Amino acid sequence: MSDQKSKILIVDDAPANIKVLGQILMEDYEIKVAPSGFKALEIAQSLDPPDLILLDIMMPKMNGFEVCERLKANARTANIPVIFVTTKSEEGDEAKGFDLGAVDYIPKPVSPPIVRARVKTHLALKKAQEELKNQNLFLDEEVRKRTNELLQSQIEILERLGMASEYRDEDTGHHIHRMSTYCKLLGESVGLTPEINKNFTLASTMHDLGKIGIPDTILHKPAKLTKEEFEIMKTHTTIGAGLLAGSNSRILQTAEIIALTHHERWDGTGYPNSLSGEDIPLVGRISGIADVFDALISNRPYKKGWPFEKAIEEIERNSGSHFDPRLVEKFLKLKPELLKIVLHIT
Repeated sequence: MSDQKSKILIVDDAPANIKVLGQILMEDYEIKVAPSGFKALEIAQSLDPPDLILLDIMMPKMNGFEVCERLKANARTANIPVIFVTTKSEEGDEAKGFDLGAVDYIPKPVSPPIVRARVKTHLALKKAQEELKNQNLFLDEEVRKRTNELLQSQIEILERLGMASEYRDEDTGHHIHRMSTYCKLLGESVGLTPEINKNFTLASTMHDLGKIGIPDTILHKPAKLTKEEFEIMKTHTTIGAGLLAGSNSRILQTAEIIALTHHERWDGTGYPNSLSGEDIPLVGRISGIADVFDALISNRPYKKGWPFEKAIEEIERNSGSHFDPRLVEKFLKLKPELLKIVLHIT
């Protein structure tokens, strides 16, 4: 068996509370932290999810009850044990938490022995459940199952892309290819593993899938959109996420996140949910830079493509407002590779 430590995600908007729980558990577990519900969901839905979540209830924007409900509604995160750690103790709170799928409650101020005991118990229960689930599976059946899952994922991707391609012209097809290549380069630059980056690159090709639901009169309008038309155009993010939702494929789950968040802005002025900073998932932040850059250099019915250097300057100018400054810095270092891609535009 592996000696790798179990991963505990501590979710609390108060740094002092995170510090207390971290000091109690850091000797025995790998600790991850999230200062908000949005960040907790991003970490839980990542390719390296926690084994157990310690979750505060009273948090701004998204409280712990809502975080727990979303975790349990997602097949990828539904089996992660959630323990509420909170001062909230009104009548019915514990019952509500258990109804939403939490496995335990720990009151604040916390007792270190109780925290350690509860965490150890629920990790042991989770491990026992997993072993019970798998104990009768033979290796050849497992290989067959995994191979079939991969095949079904590939088929599903092809089917969805095939549906979308009916609504795509040649220029947009080139845009999808270039945009995914930019994502691949930037993903490598920020240190994504080859496997994760491969999935991300494939998922990024579906960032604008929702445009199949936008009328051609808006999508191909050879002039600036009216306010009302732009509001309709903005719905391509939620349409795309809706089309991609509910899949067991990690690629399509990532594509759902990208479709929904690639038009969010670092300063919170984007759409559809006005997320800001690191509340925007990393894949959404990377895709946003790649999408805007290629839109700038590409010919559109309403404008001529910008020169390469002017587009690069525009990305840099919007660092810290539209885009994550750290990602912009890495993007600018990729200029030689980006230029090679741009030079292949037909």
